[in-house]
Amino acid sequence: MSVNYGSKRIVVGAHYGLRDWLSQRVTAALMALFTVVVLAQLIFTKGPIGYAAWAGIFSSQWMKVVTFSVIVALIWHVWVGVRDIWMDYVQPVGLRLVLQVFTLVWLVGCAGWGFQVLWRL
Repeated sequence: MSVNYGSKRIVVGAHYGLRDWLSQRVTAALMALFTVVVLAQLIFTKGPIGYAAWAGIFSSQWMKVVTFSVIVALIWHVWVGVRDIWMDYVQPVGLRLVLQVFTLVWLVGCAGWGFQVLWRL
């Protein structure tokens, strides 16, 4: 007889649960903290906020490193969320694989573009 509860429960699935839940929370907290830092810098910026002010905010090395980390966190956050959507709602395995590959390629492209913009300043 197969027992599907208690300590003898048969576990199925990809087993991503806790790791994905925690990564979503950590990346979200990092992005929220980054938003607060950028808003604080904008609030305390003297004069008009134009290209020069934005370039000044992101020109220091520590801000580039923090922004780089946030871009990586954003890409990871999006990947976990979209991958879970594809796994939950797209049943044909071939279509799910195509959507996951497209998502990865798109996210890598977005990250590359973000890094290019960031390091060009």
